[in-house]
Amino acid sequence: MGGPFPRRLPPAYRAAARRALRVTIAAGAGFYVLLYGFDLAVGATYALFAAIAMAGLSRLPGSGRQRAMVLVGAVPVCWVLITLGTYLSVRTWSAVLGMLVVGFALAFMAVGGPRFAGAATGLQLMYILPSFPPYDPGSLGERLAGATFGLALLIVAELTLLPEPAALPYRERAARAAEAAAHCADRLRTAPYTLPEAVRRTARDLSTGLRSSQVPEAERPAGAGLRQRALAHTGLATRTLLGRLTVLPPPPPTGAEPSGPDPLRAVTEAARETAARLRGHVPDGRTRAGLRQARQALAATEDGSPAALRRNAALLEVADAALAMSTAADIAVRGRAADAPAPGRFWYARQRAPRLWWRRLSGHAGGRSVFFQNAVRISLALAAARLIAGVDTLPHGFWVLLATLTLTRTTVRETRTTERKALTGTLVGALVAAALLAFVGTDIEVYAVALPPLMLVTFTLGPVKGVGWAQALFTVVVALVFAQLAPATWQLAEFRLLDVVTGSAIGAVFGLLAWPRGAHDELRRSVAVLLRITAEIVVATTAQIAAGGRRTPVVTAPGHRSLQHALVMAESAYAQYQSEPRGHGPPPARRDWQAALIAGHHTLWGADRLLVPAEPVVVPPLGPEASESVLRAGDRVAAGMLLTSAGMDPTGDTAEAQAPLHARTASAVLAADPPGAPRAYYATVSWLASLTTDLERLAAETGADSGTDTDAATGADTATGAGRDPGSVR
Repeated sequence: MGGPFPRRLPPAYRAAARRALRVTIAAGAGFYVLLYGFDLAVGATYALFAAIAMAGLSRLPGSGRQRAMVLVGAVPVCWVLITLGTYLSVRTWSAVLGMLVVGFALAFMAVGGPRFAGAATGLQLMYILPSFPPYDPGSLGERLAGATFGLALLIVAELTLLPEPAALPYRERAARAAEAAAHCADRLRTAPYTLPEAVRRTARDLSTGLRSSQVPEAERPAGAGLRQRALAHTGLATRTLLGRLTVLPPPPPTGAEPSGPDPLRAVTEAARETAARLRGHVPDGRTRAGLRQARQALAATEDGSPAALRRNAALLEVADAALAMSTAADIAVRGRAADAPAPGRFWYARQRAPRLWWRRLSGHAGGRSVFFQNAVRISLALAAARLIAGVDTLPHGFWVLLATLTLTRTTVRETRTTERKALTGTLVGALVAAALLAFVGTDIEVYAVALPPLMLVTFTLGPVKGVGWAQALFTVVVALVFAQLAPATWQLAEFRLLDVVTGSAIGAVFGLLAWPRGAHDELRRSVAVLLRITAEIVVATTAQIAAGGRRTPVVTAPGHRSLQHALVMAESAYAQYQSEPRGHGPPPARRDWQAALIAGHHTLWGADRLLVPAEPVVVPPLGPEASESVLRAGDRVAAGMLLTSAGMDPTGDTAEAQAPLHARTASAVLAADPPGAPRAYYATVSWLASLTTDLERLAAETGADSGTDTDAATGADTATGAGRDPGSVR
């Protein structure tokens, strides 16, 4: 035994019980104080449902303090929503129009990250509650006071009642990974120039710990703001650095390392400084200048054996990743006061918050975004439910919209399964509630005594046992609540069942009409688009490498912005796809979707690294043999991407078959190094080889999503490791 709950209780029950205790105390205290202490029935109703909406039916991520901060920010939003709902509800047409607009806006706010997504359902209910009789704008003050009182009690409960310990902050995760990178770089400076398996394993573990899917929702840097973008960029740059260090080739047996500053020493110092900065220290920043000098020396090296030039290209990748990590960490800590370079990979460093949010919102304002699809689906369903409830004057029409909101899912199969369980649970709960109301009658004291323990059981078992249990228990809860507000008979349970059936039917209809397959088709489509764009960029990049020319640090690689947006769409679709059940039918063709996302990141990062230098420079063209070799290899990689894309596109006019890829796609072409090939040739070889590996993994149909180290669960903007931010353009 330990703490208020037994240790033998499963963790899911313990977490649900803690949450249920906070909801029960906040909602119950607000309800009883206002109803029996001040005789304010309207205020008591709003106090109760405000606490239930924001904590019982919503899932705010994070510790108690983090949830309390979200609730503090939500209070003025609730005031606005209650006011709008009160005044727009007096006419059915205005109520329906308001439900459509507000419902879409609140659902679409999920693009802002897990905290916004978690609060969306509760805020929807705060607008739905005043949208039904009594249509009494004169009671607005009591409504606002009741909701504020309930939220205030909930904030206090979150801060004081059984608070969970805060998770490891993302900054600390990144700092530990940066320390590991410093250790790896330091070990690679001396013989045998390789990392022991234990060090490699530690690096992999720390890198995996920075993946969004491995980070608690409240700690994910998924927001649209400057510091959140920079922190996400820091994590991905650190992961890229660790990955590059673990595969760094040793120096050739003969021949010396490039003259000038030791790049691995500069990387070591920069990584240590990054870790210190992320932990709140204020380093002088001189190590970044040393790293830039080492990178410039590497970029100026053109002579040497093929093995030496390959190592030079790999060291340049390491230096780029370390420089990006250091700069991104500085922006994440200091914000707009950081010493950011010219616009380019850190374009967001000088942008203000409204502009950054506009990019995020406008990037998802289209039918190809799963966030947009979900917002359209739920807003249309809520508007239709409000129209039916208003025209037919359904008793307790609030329950119709509540059922529509909580039972509509992103796929028609999941909606059907959920509603079947919900209707069964509601029927059982209605029978129990009807029997209770008929047996107890108007004895309010019984209802008042029974409500708190029943709420505690409801919000403990409901989240763990599933929607059937939740609906059954919640049906009895609302019966006990309304029986204390006004005399009630067994018919209250009948109205509850009727409203839930109506609301679930509306949700099923719109789940069938609006993107019924959820993210499945959208994932295939978005990945197909992503691969087509990567193919275009591969061809354009290899052509520019072969031709040479002037390079400037402010010009992005060809197709950069389009690929950024395609990555955002594919990653958000993949995140939703992972959360959807697969059903009981025949499984679709199984692919390593993360390999496609990695291919997009590698394409974007590599093209920027090859074509966008740190300083303006004129690059000579490759020799005839090197140009022909690079162009032929780029064409083959691009062809493989297009063939794979054709097999994924769900338009129906292409066969879903394996692209005829071969393991020797690029390696066969690049097996014999052309004599006298410059450093740019070897850098391009390394890039195309990594893309070939991604394609081979994608075409393998592994049978399940692999554990490839990529960020694909944020559903928001992400950032490349050492290159630019592929998701933050929107």
